[in-house]
Amino acid sequence: MTYDAPLHLHAETVRPDWIDYNGHMNVAYYVLAFDHAVDRLFDILGVGIDYVKAAGCSLFVLENHVTYLRELVAGDPMRFTLHLLDHDHKRLHAFIDMYHAEAGHAAATYEFLAVHVDLGERRSTPMPAAALARLAAMLESHRTLPRPAAVGSVIGIRR
Repeated sequence: MTYDAPLHLHAETVRPDWIDYNGHMNVAYYVLAFDHAVDRLFDILGVGIDYVKAAGCSLFVLENHVTYLRELVAGDPMRFTLHLLDHDHKRLHAFIDMYHAEAGHAAATYEFLAVHVDLGERRSTPMPAAALARLAAMLESHRTLPRPAAVGSVIGIRR
């Protein structure tokens, strides 16, 4: 099992109702669009909605960091690529780039850490073996990628 590096994850279009009073996509909808991409990752790993319903477990995002690089407006096509940075038996750490799908420029980035949770216990629990095998193969494919400059960035005013 091999994966593209980076993994071409998702595509969608900026919806008119995502536009704010500044005439561009509202910050909340960037996060929603990234969440759609994360859902696609979970599907690829075999831990998407069908798994949640059958196993009573899910992945929760513990932390995320979004950087906004270029405006997007209604009708702009977006594409998302993923760089898996690390994982263990319960967690995964990944970085997603959002691009304007036609112009090609980066629009935003999303770094996140997720944990696998037993929904009945509301506690972390190891991921299933099949998901761990997919993550291991993906991480191996992504080892050759340069670490994104924005990974682990800290917010603040530079002086």
